[in-house]
Amino acid sequence: MDPQDLANLAHLRRARDAIDRDYARPLDVPTMARYALMSPAHFSRRFRAAYGETPYSYLMTRRIERAMALLRAGWSVTDTCVSVGCTSLGSFSSRFTEIVGEPPSAYRAREHPAVTAMPPCVAKAHTRPVRAAAPTATAAPGPSRIREAPEEAAA
Repeated sequence: MDPQDLANLAHLRRARDAIDRDYARPLDVPTMARYALMSPAHFSRRFRAAYGETPYSYLMTRRIERAMALLRAGWSVTDTCVSVGCTSLGSFSSRFTEIVGEPPSAYRAREHPAVTAMPPCVAKAHTRPVRAAAPTATAAPGPSRIREAPEEAAA
């Protein structure tokens, strides 16, 4: 391998790392190629030669892997689709079915052995969807509900 090939591999690794990190952002081949400092066509050819799949296929595989984790955690298919950076629910479902072998709704409904093998307290803590709770005007701040004030405790 000559020094130019090694430099190209380093650039491709930088692009692959960016795909792994930014999978949920809108990424297209020209954007990925900029990370590798290559033209889009050259980048696609070199990426496929180095990693055995096209950059877009690699991106979608990362998105589907993340989607599988979110679906196991109980997220809805639509929320999962949007969260992993897909814009079309139909395309997401088709690609998910192609890679996983079953539709996302069936995957979500199926029991996953890794989740049931965990102790219930761990599974409950780590398999809930992350949703921001709407603040309520009537709720008291957290610490005052948990502890009494020192003067009240002494009385």
